[in-house]
Amino acid sequence: MRLNEDHRALRETVRRFVDEEINPHVDGWEAAGLVPLHDLLPKAAKLGLLGLEYDPAYGGEGADHSFQLVAAEEYGRVHASGVGMAIGVQAMMATPSLHDLGTPELKKRYLTPAIAGTAVVSIAVTEPDTGSDVSRLRTRAVRDGDHWVITGRKVYITNGTQADWVCLLARTSDEGGYRGMSQIVVPTDTPGFSVARTFDKLGNRCSDTAELVLDEVRVPVTNTIGAEGRGFQQQMRQFVTERMFAAYTTVGACQYALDRTREFVRDRTVFGTRLAERQYVTFRLTELQAEVDLLRSHNLQTCEALMAGEDITRMATVAKLKAGRLVREVADWCLQFHGGMGYLEDTWTARFLRDTRLTAIGAGADEVMLQVLARLDGLPA
Repeated sequence: MRLNEDHRALRETVRRFVDEEINPHVDGWEAAGLVPLHDLLPKAAKLGLLGLEYDPAYGGEGADHSFQLVAAEEYGRVHASGVGMAIGVQAMMATPSLHDLGTPELKKRYLTPAIAGTAVVSIAVTEPDTGSDVSRLRTRAVRDGDHWVITGRKVYITNGTQADWVCLLARTSDEGGYRGMSQIVVPTDTPGFSVARTFDKLGNRCSDTAELVLDEVRVPVTNTIGAEGRGFQQQMRQFVTERMFAAYTTVGACQYALDRTREFVRDRTVFGTRLAERQYVTFRLTELQAEVDLLRSHNLQTCEALMAGEDITRMATVAKLKAGRLVREVADWCLQFHGGMGYLEDTWTARFLRDTRLTAIGAGADEVMLQVLARLDGLPA
């Protein structure tokens, strides 16, 4: 798949947005541990970034998935990864199920303000004892007339302190394992819903990450997304787009890091010779660039397959696995070539190393990606 002038125009728009509305503020947001999403997201919405491939009837742009790829790559250039992740949650992680499977009434009430940026949204799946093993999920939604009564806890929830509603995965029947779960839109101002605490993290410090408590929270049964009891399957589909967002942003982040490091080694002189004239430095950066080029090509192929209606589970899993490993390597070598300077908090390489480490953990750890691929290959996992 080849990108056209419309894609290039969007790339320029997103890059300008990143350079003017985000990067000048990230140091302050990192120090505060919070991106002011109710201020930032409406600015992104004015550019159409929160509903690029969503139905215009609800405020979306009606574009195809390739435009989402371009935007996500540019989020990789944000000087703090937590900002891009927050936007990604809004546009590609918490809302796809609602857009694809929600009733018109549910979409009008909750999707429209999410696309407009007037409502901050989040996705609530992980629990204290579940992590990647969603089959052990314990949060329960018990039917009482026309309402669900929900009790449980969710952890590591991105945008959790600012969310106006969450896409919640809960058990709605007594079936065990992967059966009997449903996705439910839960407004955070509902009685019984609270933020128990926020987490102090190694990286992505400007991304508010919370533990949520639901204590007999009552929401209408009509807030159920899609088919009752099919929540696990729906969430797995939503995870696929989340993993592609990670792969897309990784290409942008790695490209930014390599470009900046090449500039540094061309200017840095050691023992009377520029670092760029040392063959090992040049070859290592060139090898890493080749790996980024390959991931970019794979992402484009995966995007094209998705747009053709194909099952991209395997391709997305490969992309996520490769992204998590590649960005760790890029971050490490870029810091290495900056020497002692790269180890200082005042240098961009330190934050880049901390922030990008999450790529191999979030949205399914490397080991989970290997497990999925092993099963697809017919091996015991």
